[in-house]
Amino acid sequence: MPQEPGSTPQDPGRLLRTAPHATPEQRAARGKAARRASPRSSHAEFVPPVDRPDPLGILETQSAARVPELVPIRYGRMIESPFRFYRGAAAIMASDLATTPNSGIRAQLCGDAHLLNFRLLASPERNLLFDINDFDETLPGPWEWDVKRLATSFVIAGRANGFTDKERADIVLTTLRSYREAMHRFAGMRNLDVWYSRIDIGRLKELAAGQLAKRGRARLDRAAAKARTRDSLQAFGKLTETVDGRPRIAADPPLLVPVADLLPDVERDAVQQLFRGLITRYGRSLSSDRRALLSDFRFVDMARKVVGVGSVGTRCWIILMLGRDGDDPLLLQAKEAGVSVLAPHLGASSCDNQGERVVSGQRMMQAASDIFLGWERVEGLDGRRRDFYVRQLRDWKGIAEPEEMVPSGMRVFGEVCGATLARAHARSGDRIAIAAYLGRGPAFDRAVACFAEKYADRNERDHRALVDAVRAGRLPAAEAS
Repeated sequence: MPQEPGSTPQDPGRLLRTAPHATPEQRAARGKAARRASPRSSHAEFVPPVDRPDPLGILETQSAARVPELVPIRYGRMIESPFRFYRGAAAIMASDLATTPNSGIRAQLCGDAHLLNFRLLASPERNLLFDINDFDETLPGPWEWDVKRLATSFVIAGRANGFTDKERADIVLTTLRSYREAMHRFAGMRNLDVWYSRIDIGRLKELAAGQLAKRGRARLDRAAAKARTRDSLQAFGKLTETVDGRPRIAADPPLLVPVADLLPDVERDAVQQLFRGLITRYGRSLSSDRRALLSDFRFVDMARKVVGVGSVGTRCWIILMLGRDGDDPLLLQAKEAGVSVLAPHLGASSCDNQGERVVSGQRMMQAASDIFLGWERVEGLDGRRRDFYVRQLRDWKGIAEPEEMVPSGMRVFGEVCGATLARAHARSGDRIAIAAYLGRGPAFDRAVACFAEKYADRNERDHRALVDAVRAGRLPAAEAS
């Protein structure tokens, strides 16, 4: 999106609200007027245009900019199932969503709001929160795009679990109703109250107590306890070994490769100097107190790591640092940030650095963000400049396991995801206009539920096309791992 005069990359709110000081009545009128241009029922539509871009061509274009030897791993993971394909197909869906109706009301988008990108996370105060996690594709745009991607992910997950049409509809409609009702609550709240709003583990347990059986409540307790163990100490014990009395990241190729193995012909001192400089420069994107904390750690080792599904092939590094002694580790993840898959359809980011784009969007949408979240532009040993964002590798992350969910559990999970997404959109978009557009009834919910089933059908066909292309030898695929 072109930058408005007087705005800065740190001021995305000005890009999202055309009249930030309009009265609540004027903002509500804007939302109701948007219904005339794009009726809520129109969101049920999904008819691919005759000139729809080849979905495999979209994937191949992305792969051309990635680490060549890792691309087969990406395809290997995506052919496993329609849901895994969907996780890697954000660019395909962005192209499709650009052809659908939208309200004309914008918010900061996650850009990849499928259900596995909602999880337990730690706040800086060491509270366990439920929030959105992945912001690689974040950009301002039509709020409906995130809602549709979330709803469709529940349809695909429900199909994978063998849920009936009625069970899936109940899950998706609950998710959408939760989004709509939460947005109405936020529309009536003071600005600061919206900003301070969050869902913590206590609120999750309240929902579980009222809606889940004993087994579901026990599963939530186990997930919370497990999340609290997933920190730098746990990662340090799992990912490192001692070599000549010093800790080093242990090799597990091709998923985890220490830099010394990737660049055996480069002097270790030169490599270490390069990455020490990266850490120092990245620290400038942090607040002064967190920059001081970072400076108390020293660089020890670095390795390339394969992460996720859609991100496979992008350059991702884990950085081992130590503090007061050998039992005080910090593991950071530096992940390459390219142009958002939404940008071809919504315009370029106002941020010059794509890492800053990710960080800015994450801080806008999350209730609380990692204390080490920052960005940097790096000139690699190959002479090419690339943008990265940095955060802790693990910080109390609890990931959902949809394949283990029964319909009632997935319905509760959808309810929490819907409310969380509404809060994230309410922080940046015009929550009063969005609430007015949604209305009090289920018209929008029913339309998007219909869209989600149609798009899940499309996703299955695209997944089959990838499977066929791999079998025919058009695309390479490694065994999934």
